[in-house]
Amino acid sequence: MAKAGIDIYTSTGTIDALGMAGHRIKPIEPLKQFEIGTWAILPFPTEHDCDGSMGFLLANQAGEKLLFITDSFYCKYLFNGITHLMIETNHSYEILNQNVEAGIITQAQKNRLIQSHFGLENVKKFLQANDLSKVKEIYLLHLSEGNSDAELFKREVQELTGKPVIVAGE
Repeated sequence: MAKAGIDIYTSTGTIDALGMAGHRIKPIEPLKQFEIGTWAILPFPTEHDCDGSMGFLLANQAGEKLLFITDSFYCKYLFNGITHLMIETNHSYEILNQNVEAGIITQAQKNRLIQSHFGLENVKKFLQANDLSKVKEIYLLHLSEGNSDAELFKREVQELTGKPVIVAGE
C-alpha cells in the first residue's frame, strides 16, 4: 500500500514486527487521537496475541461515530454515541467444542482462538455493556470459515440489539 502512495497508520509494534519503513508509514499511539481529513480517530489497545493490536473509534464532523474492533478477544472500553459498529465475531464456543469433539480442530487451536479472537458470546456481552441507542448498523467481521455460523450470528445479534446486522462477505 505504501508503494502505491497510501499512508499507513499503525502501531510501532506492527511496524517493528513487519520491518516497515518509509515516509508513508505513520506510527500512532493508543489513546492518542489524530486526524485524517474530516475524521478524528482514537486508537485504543485491544487484547490479541501480538504486540500493537488496536481498535479504532472514528468520529466525523457530521456526528457519526464508527467503532472498529477486530483481532481482539476482549475490549475493556465502553463507548457512547456510536452510529456504526464493525466488530469481529470469529467463532462460538459451541461450534468450537463440536469441532474439537469431531477432530476438526485441536484443543490447542480452540484455545488460541479463544485467547485471540472475539467469539459470539463475548461480542454479545460487549454489545450489552455499551450504549447502542444511536447505532444504525452493526457489521460482523472476521468470521472463521469453520468455527462460525453467519446466519446464527446475525440472528442472535439482531435479536439482542434490535439493530440491522450485516455479515461482511455476504
